[in-house]
Amino acid sequence: MQLIELREIRKTYYLGEVDLPVLNGITLSIGSGEFVALTGASGSGKSTLMNLLGCLDHPTSGEYWLDGREISHSSSNERAQLRNRMIGFVFQNFNLLPRTSALENVIMPLTYSHHEHTEHENRIWSTDLMERVGLGDRMDHQPSQLSGGQQQRVAIARALVNRPKLLLADEPTGNLDSKTSEEILLMLQGLNQTEGLTVLLVTHDPGIAAHARRVIRLHDGLLASDSVQVAVGSDGPPK
Repeated sequence: MQLIELREIRKTYYLGEVDLPVLNGITLSIGSGEFVALTGASGSGKSTLMNLLGCLDHPTSGEYWLDGREISHSSSNERAQLRNRMIGFVFQNFNLLPRTSALENVIMPLTYSHHEHTEHENRIWSTDLMERVGLGDRMDHQPSQLSGGQQQRVAIARALVNRPKLLLADEPTGNLDSKTSEEILLMLQGLNQTEGLTVLLVTHDPGIAAHARRVIRLHDGLLASDSVQVAVGSDGPPK
């Protein structure tokens, strides 16, 4: 089943009298349960494409189908509801609330969601996620009391708390050392392989992209290549 379908997606920014085309006709599909790396040099359009896929922006033209629904003309409120219901985000800078415990950081998105769960149920679910990312003994710690890798694990748990179908990870290891980066990437692989979570990893680093089963490369706002590979750290050849 295709989770994402893009058809001739274009994005142009209008800066006064200057038109700046960034995406120049992207057509691709991403199936449910795939682990995909989106790569390209600075200025290739990958950040713009990620913003469109994450419903943070809308295309100038073309069609974006998400889970069977065409959303390219959705309003900002409709896109916000889709983000909250279907998409989890992990960023390079963690974006945790500084004077709030790790557990409360994970719980926070549930306060804006439309899931019909009690506060007690939300806390149990968030606690379970903290334990699954290996931080069951750090739930009461504030971000300043955690290492970079631990903070990113909190961010991953927070991204999963609304049970999304799609996880967008934008340079998630950019502020981490190589050992911790590998741990985070293996965690994302595990979520993909055991939970069936669709993961889109945005990176400029080929070594990071090597952990995905599929690599999509952009160049000058166009699809330059789309290849399947045996991922580093995976449990076998591409399925």
